[in-house]
Amino acid sequence: MSSVVSYELIDGIGVIKVNSPPVNALSQAVREGILNAVNKAQDDDSEAVVLLCEGRTFIAGADITEFGKPPKEPGLPEVLSALESSKKLVVAAIHGTALGGGFETALACHYRCAIPSAKVGLPEVNLGLLPGAGGTQRVPRLAGVKAALDMITSGKPVPAAQASEMGLIDEVLSGDDLQGEAIRYARDLVESGALLKRVRDIEVDKSTIEPGFFDKYRKQLAKRARGQIAQDRIVSCVEAAVELPIDKGLERERELFVELMNSPQSAAMRHAFFAEREAAKIKDLPKDTPIRDIKRVAIIGGGTMGGGIAMCFANAGIPVQIVEISDEGVERGLGIVKKNYSITVKKGKMSEEHMKSRLDLISGTTNYDDLKDVDLVIEAVFEDPKIKKEVFSKLDAVCKPGCILATNTSYQDIDEIATAVKRPEDVVGMHFFSPANVMKLLEVVRAEKTADDVLATAMKIGKKIGKVCVMARVCYGFIGNRMLQGYGRQAHMLLLDGATPTQVDAAAEEFGMAMGPIAVGDLAGLDIGYKARQALGTTPDPRTCIIADALVEMDRLGQKSGAGYYKYDPETRARQADPEVEALIKEKAKELGIEQREISKEEIVDRLFFPLINEGALILEEGVAQRPGDIDIVYLYGYGFPVARGGPMFYGDQVGLKKVYDRICEFRDTLGEDYWKPAPLLEKLAREGKTFADWAKEQA
Repeated sequence: MSSVVSYELIDGIGVIKVNSPPVNALSQAVREGILNAVNKAQDDDSEAVVLLCEGRTFIAGADITEFGKPPKEPGLPEVLSALESSKKLVVAAIHGTALGGGFETALACHYRCAIPSAKVGLPEVNLGLLPGAGGTQRVPRLAGVKAALDMITSGKPVPAAQASEMGLIDEVLSGDDLQGEAIRYARDLVESGALLKRVRDIEVDKSTIEPGFFDKYRKQLAKRARGQIAQDRIVSCVEAAVELPIDKGLERERELFVELMNSPQSAAMRHAFFAEREAAKIKDLPKDTPIRDIKRVAIIGGGTMGGGIAMCFANAGIPVQIVEISDEGVERGLGIVKKNYSITVKKGKMSEEHMKSRLDLISGTTNYDDLKDVDLVIEAVFEDPKIKKEVFSKLDAVCKPGCILATNTSYQDIDEIATAVKRPEDVVGMHFFSPANVMKLLEVVRAEKTADDVLATAMKIGKKIGKVCVMARVCYGFIGNRMLQGYGRQAHMLLLDGATPTQVDAAAEEFGMAMGPIAVGDLAGLDIGYKARQALGTTPDPRTCIIADALVEMDRLGQKSGAGYYKYDPETRARQADPEVEALIKEKAKELGIEQREISKEEIVDRLFFPLINEGALILEEGVAQRPGDIDIVYLYGYGFPVARGGPMFYGDQVGLKKVYDRICEFRDTLGEDYWKPAPLLEKLAREGKTFADWAKEQA
């Protein structure tokens, strides 16, 4: 046997054990070990075979270290064929999660049992792929076509009880003694004369499928796929499971799997997968850096953001206090939290009991002295540096030594904020995204004097509360908001140059954004930016805000007032183009001496997204971000950048940095250098024929 797979006879049952930490992935050694064990069992005294795993989980999928490398024998299909064609009954015994190729391995066995806490799933769609070892052919034969499509196109795992109801699990074991219970189940099957139940022998009953079902399902998928192609190919595979013999269906599945594996979309999504894991690592932070213990948390500010942050900690079982300036403010803040939880309960996503247990962890106070025992304080007050420094000065006076003092600022200079305290080493940025209880991104901002253990703790606690953490250095707007300025600016200037709001939003949404920049402005409220510009006390470039300002002054604030750039249906909030706004745009363009012209979809896309790439290059040069992939993760999780594009920096690599550079130079020459000056790093890489990925390797 292989060093990671063992085989032994126990009570007449051949037991194959996989032990390949941490997740028993299907490496070449695991595949070979299972194949050898199955072959050995064919000629020994075993009456049946049980396949199980040691450690915390069943086989959790492919070995990610083999991604992008030449395949090694034996391939998974060969292993699954050996399991399915075994002359002795084979039972997969599942605990933890059986995902992807792991679940396909279980499906090739004759029976499947699982402990109650187990989950099974086929998440390949999240990497722009489809199950490539029989998942699309076997699941429909067991669970039916609709259930199979729902499961595979969503990529979401299902718990053992639900999998049993779907026909994917044959037996939910009564306890957590996996090996003992699985052997007992296998023996019961043998003694009852159970047949070798090969899924390949099952045929899908075509009469159960309504005419046009697959076309209708494709149309429904297209609405949420946002240009991703894997979902459509999954439908084609399941359709093949209905129409073709299984061997032909498996051929079709493999053909479409290879197509997706070679697609730019899957390359982008696999990049995102690895970039997310890489972002959690801070290059110059020793692995043995100690972590401070966070048992109690306080949030300064009980508004929408503060309440959302409080929910994040309560959801992780950590007690949290909301601090407000008045009792009314406390009640209002706690009310926001309760309302948010109540909405979740109404949607059936949380029980009343869970809501109560989380609300019990959240309290309110107006007294800073109540914070003397907390381990972490997060300031979430107005974006006014003077107010923030006043808050930090108060915290410095009452918080115990070792308490981490974090700011949720989106833009401000954290080094300047840290001057308000006598312990700047305890100050760090923890920039949550709104709504904080929903959005997964957390920018952890490392100030000049932030201590290593403070930084490590912020990253660790961020992960504990379910966030994807990316470290940034201090600059105006950090990574995400700094880059966003160019995107929003060009959206406004495109209107002045001749594009309509509908054209700009349609181009962005076809690119893969959930909502275009003009519609996002209406959703957020145009008055927010208007007030922020007034508060700055400076004169902005009118080309970047003249239309938005005019709309606010007409009381067109966006969705909340029923009209902004668009008109909105009062009941459905469906948006509709407004000739009055298009006339206003023409008027303002004329006022500024801008001659309008036809704008192509290609120009809209380039002017919206190439500024992100260019600013990202500056951010890398300045050391604000550690890697191009970190920037991509910020945009994927914080700003809705389409995952099938991999993030702005990966998108730049796919387009070609020479093309991006040349296009920016073209815009510089035709639109002016104010907003179109190529970043030196972008120019350097373009001239050398390199990518951001090449640069990252050189820096590693």
